[in-house]
Amino acid sequence: MTALDAPEILDYDDVLAKYDPVLGMEVHVELGTNTKMFCGCPTAFGAEPNTQVCPVCLGLPGALPVVNQAAVESAVRIGLALNCSITPWGRFARKNYFYPDQPKNYQISQYDEPIAHDGFLDVQLDDGTTWRVDIERAHMEEDTGKSLHVGGATGRIHGASHSLLDYNRAGVPLVEIVTKPITGAGERAPEVARAYVTALRDLLRALEVSDVRMDQGSLRCDANVSLMRKEATEFGTRTETKNVNSLKSVEVAVRYEMRRQGAVLEAGGEIVQETRHFQEADGTTSPGRRKETAEDYRYFPEPDLEPVAPDAEWVEELRATLPELPWLRRGRIQEQWGVSDEVMRDVVNAGALELILATVEAGAPADAARSWWVAYLSQQANTRGVELAELPITPAQVAEVVALVAARTLTNSNARKAVDGVLAGEGGVAAVVEARELATATDDGAVAQAVAEVVAANPDIVAKIKDGKTKAAGALVGQVMKATKGKADPARVNELVLEACAG
Repeated sequence: MTALDAPEILDYDDVLAKYDPVLGMEVHVELGTNTKMFCGCPTAFGAEPNTQVCPVCLGLPGALPVVNQAAVESAVRIGLALNCSITPWGRFARKNYFYPDQPKNYQISQYDEPIAHDGFLDVQLDDGTTWRVDIERAHMEEDTGKSLHVGGATGRIHGASHSLLDYNRAGVPLVEIVTKPITGAGERAPEVARAYVTALRDLLRALEVSDVRMDQGSLRCDANVSLMRKEATEFGTRTETKNVNSLKSVEVAVRYEMRRQGAVLEAGGEIVQETRHFQEADGTTSPGRRKETAEDYRYFPEPDLEPVAPDAEWVEELRATLPELPWLRRGRIQEQWGVSDEVMRDVVNAGALELILATVEAGAPADAARSWWVAYLSQQANTRGVELAELPITPAQVAEVVALVAARTLTNSNARKAVDGVLAGEGGVAAVVEARELATATDDGAVAQAVAEVVAANPDIVAKIKDGKTKAAGALVGQVMKATKGKADPARVNELVLEACAG
């Protein structure tokens, strides 16, 4: 029976009853250097196609590569942060294969002498437990170009009428981080995969070696998945799901592939060693190409480059530049704020931590800054379908709104209207407050008149208040706030309502 004869997927619990999942994560990180790995071409994202190329990155005859020192430095810092040993002497190699977006028909990479090897990364799962992921290697290489498939419905080559090639990305510095087999995770394997990529992204961002934008391809994850029967001693055949471009999708792709492979095996089929494409629309994977082995690439030492030999003293100097680990920093901040693990997870999951810290630095109390970013602004980001940091409002502007609320210049309701105005592009906070006439009314006479009218119109509620049921005043306060278009100070209104009812 072939894989095509098998049911599409198996129930997740049925998979776990008979099989143990084995994972291997390969993460490609585009380094944030100004120039490419082996030439002086710029690396800026989004330039017009084929405007950031030269004879070296196009692989033209006679063009010779030169190693980017800044890329080597970033690679060493990544290796150190992953608790790896740094190779004292290593060569680049040629990885030979033909693909249209690889102009030389080989990729300059590292094979048996990676810049860093044998490390680990401790990652935190959703319930707070820690899982250690062992790192096999981190090696330097150059990125490929990009194929743009035109005329199809999916943007993939299948169904396209023709393809275009953009070599701007060819030669951009990459570090590929490869884990050792991740075993023993059982039902939590998809969660472990997501937690690992999340922690790795946070670490790389803290190192400031990459912008780690998965949506732009500067962080790309390949998830290797295989199943082995409970009684087996050897790993099963693996598949490699390529270029999964979000943290949630990493988890979804691993879970789906476990269920798909389980269905194939239970139907008597065999798993094909292949690459697979993740479909964002429905969370499935589809076949790509048969997966090569290392021997197929015919590696041999790159003859045009000197070996990389990081000096031990220089390595230790770089070790001293490593920042506080993101999870340790989060723990310290959580203790300062005095919030629970659940609250801190909400902050991190919303992508709000740095925004909150910047808002606090701009003068806002931490609890107010946290409330704005995690609650109201997160809702606005979800509505717009953008990341929180992409909202057109700055931490300084949020701090300005918080200060106006604290000074009773804005009510909470009108503060949200002020933020809405900033998000709508109506100007800064002060301009929006003035244009929308949101400032709190300071004329007690006008507010008192509104209170008198509301009290006169609601004798039944006034009677309840006089009987000691002061909570009933909330209904009158709401009416006064409506009458003053939300511009009155609610606390002052409450005082005036109680005074009027007592009189």
